[in-house]
Amino acid sequence: MTPVTVNGSEQIAAAFERAAAEDRAALIVYLTACFPDPATSRACFEAAVEAGADILEIGVPFSDPMMDGPIIQQANQHVLDAGTSVGEQLDLVRSLGHLDVPKLVMTYVTIADTRGYASFADELADAGLAGVILPDLPVPEADAWLAEARRRDLATVFLASSISSDERLDAIGQASSGWVYATGLLGVTGVKSIAGDITRDLVGRVRARTDLPVAVGIGVKDRASAAEVATYADGVIVGSSIVSAAADGDPAGAPARVAALVRELREGVAANR
Repeated sequence: MTPVTVNGSEQIAAAFERAAAEDRAALIVYLTACFPDPATSRACFEAAVEAGADILEIGVPFSDPMMDGPIIQQANQHVLDAGTSVGEQLDLVRSLGHLDVPKLVMTYVTIADTRGYASFADELADAGLAGVILPDLPVPEADAWLAEARRRDLATVFLASSISSDERLDAIGQASSGWVYATGLLGVTGVKSIAGDITRDLVGRVRARTDLPVAVGIGVKDRASAAEVATYADGVIVGSSIVSAAADGDPAGAPARVAALVRELREGVAANR
């Protein structure tokens, strides 16, 4: 049987193009898969898209995350403690096929390596995913993964930071597909607010090295910070505050809380353009 082709990079490019045509930045929303439970998680993803998310970033929990702050760590640990497997999380992703936005998995390279790069690429593509973010995969060590990702037409988003050398940014710009993820501050998610001038400078340095969109995450928490980032970036990534909204109260109300915050963020990415 011929493998299903998801055309991940094309899906992502179309999402950024639609946002640009509306004179705004694209809104990328992160939520942990199967948190607080599979049914509620599915409803939260649906609510996020209905409220205006352009792209979904779906967290697949890992026991030793390097990038996730306390809010996302707690959500991930909840899923791990429940014994929810990676396969079950990808089943959830598959159930989101009716949502007409690109979906990417955000996880760590140990997950991909343990499952085998070829098998992992097949699993992601067959679940309808457009790509993956592996924040602990350095570009110089990425050739084996990138070969499998290209085989299934999956985008691979690499991260750039303010301390990345020009040489490293060159490599990131060449290796990335979908977009380049510019980190708004050094450290983990959900702890500090974005460092505006430093991040603006980083976006400019990345843009000089790639034609891909540049989206900013880590430190974007609310409408105001989303609006600020949207004045200079092609996309705005929000995670910890979305996960916090899902976690803060009765699970039955989680989709409504997520939708309310996403609507505010969507207003922010359209402001001051």
